[in-house]
Amino acid sequence: MIIVTLVICAILAFYFYVYLSNRVVANALTILAVAGVVASIFFIVKNDHDHYGMHNVTETKTQRIYSASPSKNLPMMLYQSIGTADKHRVYVYKTSASAKKTNHTRAKVTTSNTVKRTTGHNRIVTIKTYREYKNSTAKFWFGLADNGHQYVKEHNTIYINKNWTVLSAPQAKKLQKLASSKSYQAKQKAAATAYVKKAVMAAMMKNPSMTAAQQKQITQQAAAAYQAQAMQQLIKQVKAE
Repeated sequence: MIIVTLVICAILAFYFYVYLSNRVVANALTILAVAGVVASIFFIVKNDHDHYGMHNVTETKTQRIYSASPSKNLPMMLYQSIGTADKHRVYVYKTSASAKKTNHTRAKVTTSNTVKRTTGHNRIVTIKTYREYKNSTAKFWFGLADNGHQYVKEHNTIYINKNWTVLSAPQAKKLQKLASSKSYQAKQKAAATAYVKKAVMAAMMKNPSMTAAQQKQITQQAAAAYQAQAMQQLIKQVKAE
């Protein structure tokens, strides 16, 4: 309506100044019409620049997330830095355990992210901020600008369990390359064998009458413990480089 008012006031100002013969009345009405034009322009600019007649509202959405890592034993949250200063990051995740494709947070400067550890479900809580008209009066005057429900910004709080590893995409690629190298696997195989043997011997010293099934269980537990320990050491190495 403010645009319509601007047009009407401009037309009236022209009409009053040109077509009214009584100059006193013509000048007075022209001044009023011009004032209407100026006021309309003022509020149009104020609405566009300062969002006059509007206020911020938020919408909250919670989404369960799953590891982007192909390994079930190494759940992972990946991120990609935007720019060289690492001020903005895009976080990568899956929306289901069976999903083949990954999702990611928005790559916009209006999007901010916070990663927090949790003992509950892995999830992402997104709070989006929009501008809406304060009331029906504001919508009546500025509705033609079509700027209602205007996106402003969003913040993602990403809750992940303590067993998740957070790595950048380049770090994840480097980790995969190192872990799959023949030299690393050969070294770890020898070290794992020695670690498991030592663990079994220690267990048998405490319980000499240990059955074969119990020995097998200790072997499996020791092997898993060594693999987890070795992977954590490799992750520290990748993060340090």
